[in-house]
Parts: sequence; C-alpha cells; structure tokens
Amino acid sequence: MNIGKDSLLHVLFPPRCPFCDRVLFHSLFAKGTLVCRECEGLPEQVGEPACCKCGKPLQDGRAEYCYDCGRKELAYAQGKALWAYKGPVKDSLYRFKYQNRQEYARYYGIQLARAYGEWIQRCGISAVVPIPLSRKRLRQRGFNQAGLVAIRLGKEMGLPVFPNLLLRVRDTTAQKELNEEERKNNLKRAFKTSANKVQLDHILLIDDIYTTGTTMNEAAKELKRAGAAEVYCLSISIGRGY
Repeated sequence: MNIGKDSLLHVLFPPRCPFCDRVLFHSLFAKGTLVCRECEGLPEQVGEPACCKCGKPLQDGRAEYCYDCGRKELAYAQGKALWAYKGPVKDSLYRFKYQNRQEYARYYGIQLARAYGEWIQRCGISAVVPIPLSRKRLRQRGFNQAGLVAIRLGKEMGLPVFPNLLLRVRDTTAQKELNEEERKNNLKRAFKTSANKVQLDHILLIDDIYTTGTTMNEAAKELKRAGAAEVYCLSISIGRGY
C-alpha cells in the first residue's frame, strides 16, 4: 500500500475537532471531515434579530442597533460574526490561541465562507486583512490567529489576503481586562498601515472575537485614513447585544 506525503502527514498529525478537541482519526478516509458528528450542532449560530451595524444578536426583535452601536459612531460600514461567544466556542478559541491548535483555522475559515460568502460578495470586498498582533505577542504566541483564519477565508473566497498591511505599533493591554473607557484609550494610535497609501476600495477586517468593537473600529479608522473607501468586519465569535 502506497501512502502519499499528504496522507502520511494526516496519519502522523490528524486534525482535531475544534469543539471537543478529540482526534479525528476517521478523517483520513473522509478528508472533508473537520468536526465530529457529536459537535456539529454545538455552536450557537448568530442569526436574527441582530444589530444592523456590528451583527451582535439582540433580544428585542424591534431594535435596530445594540447598546454599543446605538450610542456611538463607528468607522466601519458593517460587521458580521459566525457564532455567539459562549460555551464550546469560547473553549475552542481559547485552545486555538493559547494551546497552539492552529489546525482549527481551516474549519473556522470554511464556516465563515459558507455563512457569509454571499454577503462578502455583495459588499464588493477586494482584500482581506487580519487584525494584527504586536511584535511582542506574536513572538510569544508564534502565530497570529486572525491571520491564519484570514488566509483560509481568502482561499475559500478567491480573495487576496494582506497579513502585513495593518501593523500594531503599540503593545497594548488585553482588551478583556479593561472597561469601556480604558479600551478606547488603550487602542488609540495602536494601528498603522505599512503603506502610506492604501489603494484598496473595500477591505474585510478579520478577528477572532468581537466584544465592544473598539479594536475593529480603531483598525478601520487607520485603514480609512490611509485611503480605503469602505471597511467591513467579520469575526468568528461575538458577544451579545442588549
């Protein structure tokens, strides 16, 4: 029996289910299998009603905007997210970022394309740009989780990905540790484009988690300052709106 290089790597390093983290040994015979059957229905898909601006799920079906978007102006045009940030999704993203489960990026990227491929096309997206890490954090982690997902999404959608167009020039405190006002000040002038002039019309920003939107908003501000016409946002997970 001849085993090709890809198959051998598959045997030696089989993928893991992004939700329960069990090894998917049977994926050798069904290579499109990236999640186990028991976990397929676990993540809570973001649906309607949702905020018209950021995409947060809302409790009130009559509301147009979540609490955050209803009281401040945002630099990006519109945002969407795949899953609610809770339970198995929260655990999955923790392992992805802090336990080196880089293989999860493939599943995340494919699911984003399936859920929002038509929306991405309607927005006229010309390039995909991940939210960057600071140099210090990139050295510590070894990879940018948003960058891996952006590359996979770009491949699925046939779009160019510019992982180094946006730079994080300040090593900021983790947003989850700060209140709203601290989040704003923490990210002021934290981003800079690597090119003085961005010659891209519609850019899609990618991140793993959307909370208050401060990170996406500051990144969108910098891209628009450098010449981008419109910026849209897409994240793997998102908190709830009210």
